[in-house]
Amino acid sequence: MATRRDSALCGRIAPVPTSPKFSAITALDQLLDRLGVGAARRRQLDVVRRELDRALERGALPVSARRNLRRLLEEEALGPYIPLAESGALRHRRVEGGFPPTSEATNEIRRKCVDLLREALGLPALHLGGAIPLQPAPEAATLSALARQLDQYLAGPMSPAQTRLTAGLALELDTAARSGELIELRIADLGEDNTAVYIERRPQGGGAIEGEWVETSALTRAALERWLDVRKDLVQRAHGTSRLWVSLWMNHDGVLDDDGHTTIRPPGMPLEEHGLVTSYRVGRLRYDGLRQLLPLKLEALRRAVDAERQRTAA
Repeated sequence: MATRRDSALCGRIAPVPTSPKFSAITALDQLLDRLGVGAARRRQLDVVRRELDRALERGALPVSARRNLRRLLEEEALGPYIPLAESGALRHRRVEGGFPPTSEATNEIRRKCVDLLREALGLPALHLGGAIPLQPAPEAATLSALARQLDQYLAGPMSPAQTRLTAGLALELDTAARSGELIELRIADLGEDNTAVYIERRPQGGGAIEGEWVETSALTRAALERWLDVRKDLVQRAHGTSRLWVSLWMNHDGVLDDDGHTTIRPPGMPLEEHGLVTSYRVGRLRYDGLRQLLPLKLEALRRAVDAERQRTAA
């Protein structure tokens, strides 16, 4: 049984907002209304809904999870959400003057609610026994080997997709930026001759955004030069954008109008976070040498680079 101070998942709760800021939460509200669960379970689901909304508000989840309910309930978003919620950081009110961690009983209820929501959306249950484990991160020797592989790519011809991925990976090796931080980069964030890049650090658990200039390596400068040449032609065809990363092919915005049509987006439009992550996953399997050097997820690479930066700075 949950303790009194964990009554957020079993007792009285504040009303759910009627005008959600994020379209994924609007879709979640509609899903909750269709579930037909009992009153007690609905109260628990409403708390999970409010926690997810608060996590999105803080920028703790992938940007793509703001607009799409399926993205919100995928492991990529639940990975940071579960431990953040268990830490107590997403409580809607203070308990004894603070935000203490939630109890194991409350945590178990939260995990069951997450599985229930996933199953209602047609996704398999995760059967979480605790926080989602982090994927193993590469060691320093693997990061060095990755840099050498990228340097080999730059010595020969590359497709636009490989050029963009090479520049992104090189920049990641320098900055240890989160995917949401990378995707927000603009041309103005590059220093003269690409010798530095300005990164706005967005803490996973929310909090103040802090910016810093990071010096780039010779590898990154060369990779960015190749990518900027490709980007220039793409952006001209799409009537311009200041974003550093842009799309390579025609796609759509994913939003249907009343007639079932969607807006077609030409190549050269700002790349979304989902597109950045997808290019990483596809490139890892497509290009020679990357499968052995890159972890399954970009976040694991970021953690490895961050650990190495801290080690060398010590």
